[in-house]
Amino acid sequence: MIRRVGAIAFNTYREAVRARILIGLIGVALATVAYSLVIATLSLGSDARVIADIGSGSLSLYASVVAIILGATSLYREVELKTIFPILTRKLRRYEFVLGKFIGTLATITIFIAIDAGTVCAVLALQTGQNMAVVGACVGAATVAVALSLWLLKRSQLLALATIAIAYFVAMAALSATAGVERQLVLVQALLTFFEAGIVIAVATLFASFSSPFLTALLATGIFIAGRSADTLAHLPALSFGETIAAMGRAVARILPNLQAYVPPRPVLLGYLPDVSLRNYVALAGTQAILYTAALLAVSAVIFQRRDFQ
Repeated sequence: MIRRVGAIAFNTYREAVRARILIGLIGVALATVAYSLVIATLSLGSDARVIADIGSGSLSLYASVVAIILGATSLYREVELKTIFPILTRKLRRYEFVLGKFIGTLATITIFIAIDAGTVCAVLALQTGQNMAVVGACVGAATVAVALSLWLLKRSQLLALATIAIAYFVAMAALSATAGVERQLVLVQALLTFFEAGIVIAVATLFASFSSPFLTALLATGIFIAGRSADTLAHLPALSFGETIAAMGRAVARILPNLQAYVPPRPVLLGYLPDVSLRNYVALAGTQAILYTAALLAVSAVIFQRRDFQ
């Protein structure tokens, strides 16, 4: 089973990494980091805070967009190109196919988060007094490594790209230690974004198991917006909206995953609230993500198992 799921996951990752939309969104994310640097120059002594806030906020948003797009198109592409028929004729169960698609998409999102968060940390390092030559050398080494892997490597270039992205993130996180709490904000938000992306991919996979990419993207976006508004829906004033709508809002808030928990206020990310333990908060958010993801994937597998492709 592990080999079969791994093969589907790697194939999904290979297709996603080569998608133009992913490259475009990476470019937009990096441009946003550069924009945060411009805005930071206009602030009065809060350069690092501005960069960390804009960088972490855009990281969460763009990762969710990538998750919706890849989740909406991954399954459908196999059906549209008719490649699913020879795949399912082999000794491969349909739930293994769904699981492999999810893991491959999540791996792609992980690379995206590593590149984006690593770049934010690199800018933070430069802005807080880290040696420019050291940071530049690390960024240059990562760029050269990517170029060499694309030129020299054939079969293992995608694995090399993943390794380089993770190494780049780790190096930039280490070099940005001079940013202090701002680095913590970015790193914690990156971890929460990973958890949130898992839920969003699972939601998109659920809808993709029975609908078209457009409808899947539309429904997944609706769930994402509602999940980000879960706290608001749970506290709709009955005097303004009526008791029926307020009750419906509370019911929806209980059913949908509370994605607002993955973009908490700044004091929570920095552990400044005495009544909220940051470690417990992240652990609870991760547990919620695992439970929701497992439940959504189970339903997706059941629906996909009953789907007729003739």
